[in-house]
This record gives sequence, structure tokens and C-alpha cells, in this order.
Amino acid sequence: MSGTSIDDLLSGAEEQGPRQRPRRGSARDRPLRLLLRNLAGAGAVLVVVIAGLRAVGFQVSLPVLVAGVLALFLVRHVVRVLRPPPASPAVDLALSDPAELRGNRGDQHDALGAAINSWESPLDWAATRAKRFNGTILPRLGELADERIRLRHGVTRESDPARARVLLGDRLATFLEHPPRRPPSPRELAAIVAELEKL
Repeated sequence: MSGTSIDDLLSGAEEQGPRQRPRRGSARDRPLRLLLRNLAGAGAVLVVVIAGLRAVGFQVSLPVLVAGVLALFLVRHVVRVLRPPPASPAVDLALSDPAELRGNRGDQHDALGAAINSWESPLDWAATRAKRFNGTILPRLGELADERIRLRHGVTRESDPARARVLLGDRLATFLEHPPRRPPSPRELAAIVAELEKL
């Protein structure tokens, strides 16, 4: 079982390879470059603040100004490090105003509906080839089953295979353990999903 969360499973995003960033320098140069850039920015802000204060006739101690500007840059850095990751497209869609959604007649739009609808493309893509189904849809169904029995019974197929098989039932456990030779029909897939919902 992989470390994929339920949010990753429902996000609908196709798996992509790791993004390669262009290398500008070695890893040792990066912290030094960041420090120099921040110091240059702090120096520029300090010059502007000193000029502005002198223009209006205020006299403030230079060490106090330097400490204040450095504190602001430190807070800015901490906020950048602690900001949450970007939301998935399904969440963005769910949080958007329903009146702005094309084709929506004012119905309430929820994140679960958006996530479920995001499965439509992978299911269509895998409907005719067992290899695609077994590589794309079956692992997601297996992780959903593991998540359901983990939340309700505290086990997964990996942690306690015998108990998990009893909880899943023979049909669902066999389906998840032995990839089918052909993609299941919509009726068979509906039965599998119904069994998942009973967990």
C-alpha cells in the first residue's frame, strides 16, 4: 500500500512525473544567494525608510530601523515557508461561486461531487483496455477500500490481510487482489462500488 491520502485519490489529477527545475547553481550556492538577495532587499528598504523619515523630519535610531526591517524580512520568510500547498482543481471548482459555473442552474455544488465527476475521464480512458484499468482505476479502488476499512475497523489489507478479506468480502477482495483480464462492465463496476459503499 502506498502513502497516498484519500484527498490525492479524489483529486482527479493524472499522475505526472516529477517536475525538473533548471539548475542555476549548486545546492551550496542557493542559501548564500538567498541570504545576499534578502540582505540587498533589506538594505534597499532601509534606505527608502531613512529617506522618508528624514523628509518628514523624524529622527529614529539606525539600529532600531535595521532591526525592524530585518524582523519584517524574517516574518516574510517564515510566512512563505509555512504557507499551505495549492488546492487541487476539484477544490477550486467546489469553492467557486455556483452562479459563475457554466451550466449550473444555481444548484449547490460540493467538493465530493466535483471529485467524483473528475473520475469520468480516467474511467472512459480505461473502459476498453484491461492494462489501463488495472494500472489506473484498480489501485485507486484498492486504496479507497483500505481507507474505508482503516477508518471503520482499524486494519488495512497490508496490516491484517485475513481480517481485511473478511471485512471486504470474497468478491471485492478477489477483485482487488487479482486484476481482471478485461475491464469490468458498467454493471460489474456498479456492483463493486456498491460493495465498497457498504464497508
